[in-house]
Amino acid sequence: MVKFEAAIGRLFKRVFVCRNCKTKIRTDSIRIIAKSVKCRKCGGKDFRVIKSKAKAGA
Repeated sequence: MVKFEAAIGRLFKRVFVCRNCKTKIRTDSIRIIAKSVKCRKCGGKDFRVIKSKAKAGA
């Protein structure tokens, strides 16, 4: 399977996942660090980077 850089960027760049309810949110990492982003679903402020198979090389 061919990996397109543009497609990988759309899927995984600037995407974070809520640690409580696993909802995906696209925002800047500076806002995540500053805790200025709230989850739309649960209202939590704890996020992690989305895990991608493309970064793992699989």
